[in-house]
Amino acid sequence: MQDYRATAAAELGDLLTCAETDIRSRARALLAPDASWHVSSPIGDAVGPEAVVDGFVLPLRAALSGCQRRDILFIGGQNRRQTGGQWVASLTHYVGTFSASLGGLRPSGKLAFLRSGEFYQIEAGRIARAHIILDLLDLARQSGRMPLPPELGTEIVFPAPATQDGLFPVSGDGAASLDLVEAMLGDLHDYDPATSASPGQTGPDGHWAEDFLWYGPGGIGSTYRWDGFVADHRKSFLHAFPDRKGGDHYCRIGDGDYAAISGWPSMTMTHRGDYLGVRATGKPLTLRVMDFYRTATGPGGHRQIAENWVCLDYVDLFSQMGVDLIARANAI
Repeated sequence: MQDYRATAAAELGDLLTCAETDIRSRARALLAPDASWHVSSPIGDAVGPEAVVDGFVLPLRAALSGCQRRDILFIGGQNRRQTGGQWVASLTHYVGTFSASLGGLRPSGKLAFLRSGEFYQIEAGRIARAHIILDLLDLARQSGRMPLPPELGTEIVFPAPATQDGLFPVSGDGAASLDLVEAMLGDLHDYDPATSASPGQTGPDGHWAEDFLWYGPGGIGSTYRWDGFVADHRKSFLHAFPDRKGGDHYCRIGDGDYAAISGWPSMTMTHRGDYLGVRATGKPLTLRVMDFYRTATGPGGHRQIAENWVCLDYVDLFSQMGVDLIARANAI
């Protein structure tokens, strides 16, 4: 029986490597006629195969010459949210020589690994809806033009899962993995302003494994264990946005030991404290979010989150603060 996840992955990859004369016919075969395609700022939205080719596929192929996908995670499942339907979600790197502008960002002429988080709704074997967050800030960093202060965490290329089984999982309980993530998200809303602690997150019965890895986007970097997560991301984020509310997701799926969630936007908040060099503006903000999780059984037999990959549309967030990160990067 054909695996819809593997089919989607192969066809998405083919859009980048096929002959340019074949792109439009392949896009028409892959996408529904009225497919809605939503990409992080500043690229924006498109409707239908022709617009997707002109607004996303061709610019990506031109920007990263020799472009190819290198998926590290590709899962699928029935959407638990009201949107419903069959979805796939992936973490990938678009790899090529950064030889032409992408999203207005000046090219480096060097090898680049552009990380991307992606969610696709599949209807009758075609993509009906897509949401994509391209990490242009990390691409700017790779080009030597990071427009934000040095990351608090550690900048790395997103690694594949430690278990090396994130491509089309064949075992595990996807519903249980998603149950764990949803329980964690529910408890995460409450926190102690003094310590940044939230109930149920840590300890032998906590949602997070003691040695979990948190892979953050450009501007934040990656962290290790709860203390590192708090020091290198959570503390500064809660200081800047103490009233943040998340969980407004259009998609939540589980597949094997993995789960993925996304909101467009997911989070609403007020910019009440300085953040990454930008003084507090007092403005109401929204944040587009994608999270991918690997769960595992801990030493006590309790299921916990072992790894979390995070994609955030920070170009859009900072634009709401009045800061054009692309223009700032180009000026470096």
